[in-house]
Amino acid sequence: MDEVNETAAAPEAPAVPEAAAPPAEAEPVDAWKKVRKLAIRQLDRFMSLEPKVLRGDDPDAIHDLRVASRRLQQILGLLYPRPRPAEIRRLRRKIQRCRGVLGEVRNCDVQLLRVERTLASKRTARRESWEAVRHYLRQRRSENFDKAVRKLSKVNLAVFYVQLRDHLVPHPGRGEPAEGLSSEKFYERVGEALARVWHGMEAQVAQSHRDANAAVIHGVRIAAKRVRYLIEVIREFQAPEAARTLARLRALQRLLGDWHDLEVLEQMMIEMVARPEFLRDHLNLAMGVERLILRNRANKQGYRQKYSRVTMDSGDYQQIKDWVAELLASPAAAFRRIKD
Repeated sequence: MDEVNETAAAPEAPAVPEAAAPPAEAEPVDAWKKVRKLAIRQLDRFMSLEPKVLRGDDPDAIHDLRVASRRLQQILGLLYPRPRPAEIRRLRRKIQRCRGVLGEVRNCDVQLLRVERTLASKRTARRESWEAVRHYLRQRRSENFDKAVRKLSKVNLAVFYVQLRDHLVPHPGRGEPAEGLSSEKFYERVGEALARVWHGMEAQVAQSHRDANAAVIHGVRIAAKRVRYLIEVIREFQAPEAARTLARLRALQRLLGDWHDLEVLEQMMIEMVARPEFLRDHLNLAMGVERLILRNRANKQGYRQKYSRVTMDSGDYQQIKDWVAELLASPAAAFRRIKD
């Protein structure tokens, strides 16, 4: 945001009327416009990916749509903090629903890619077991994709788009989410949003150190995404060190993502061999898949231990904490440094 320059009048010149100077609150109004534009950008991206998702053959499109949905949801949380208008709550639920119905398909895509890479290796051990896992994952993806398409059709994304965009585009005479907010209120709103998601992540990390079960560590992964997508908005205002903080967060997310992929793979393989007909007709193959599960557990434990070290002793994690603490101590001061 540009700094407002004030020019002193010459001694003999008539006083400059107050109305001729840039209004004191011009900057935060522009800031909120920028946030709304960021939301519209993510909404447009979200909608542009729907045709690619529905074709069913583009795993990246499914991933990108889910990411866009999280980014859009985080920006809406900044524009419309709690208590939110009922219409915004309803539209946010539709965003969550779209992401949720595609979650299982995305999991299958990730695991299929992992299995394909394993089978591409000429020295792959237990090839027959891996091929059986691939066959199971393909069937599972097909079934879940069909279910996801049926559920998405009930959301009516075209109507959703028109309704949400109408809220994001300013209308003369209609109250906007940030209408009348001062610059201090803008800084305060950003600080409150960051405090909420960051304290949620810190609580989840602390719990994972006491009880490192899968559900708790997965909670850290989700909390880290919320923090990251909000800091992406803050970065748009050239906040000092925001880009480096995001890089450190992405590194933590990659570690958690690698752990999560192995956790999901194990669960899918367990469900695969637990089918009575599979055990009855392919007992030797089931035993081979069980050995893959045991090897997977050893790899997963390595990621879990690395995660514990990173969130306890890592300098990068401490720098994330320091950056957030500094911004929360005085959001207004942090943003004013951007202009200096």
